[in-house]
Amino acid sequence: VQLQASGGGLVQAGGSLRLSCGTSGRMFINNAMGWFRQAPGKEREFVAGISWSGSSKGYADSVKGRFTISRDNAKNTVYLQMNSLQPEDTAKYYCAAARGSLVRTTTPDYTHWGKGTQVTVSS
Repeated sequence: VQLQASGGGLVQAGGSLRLSCGTSGRMFINNAMGWFRQAPGKEREFVAGISWSGSSKGYADSVKGRFTISRDNAKNTVYLQMNSLQPEDTAKYYCAAARGSLVRTTTPDYTHWGKGTQVTVSS
């Protein structure tokens, strides 16, 4: 398994969750990483991305100010802290490794994908 997302669950509106994405060894140490989500009947959409060093980050407008992406290269792990969750955030969340080291925001720019973790926000 190259990418493994965890930390999803059921939470009430206004609550928080932290997703983690473990990577195989140091396989993606030089790659930008990202989080995407897909709700039933909808296309997969970009949520957040982070450069290889963590110095540059990008977010979808819908999550700006509520979600924070980070990475710990020593632990080969990428995180997504999600605060003020709303029912519209309900989706399966996927972590992915990008092509290259800079922040990417579109699906074709990502070459490796984890299996996803379900986030459900109740109203």
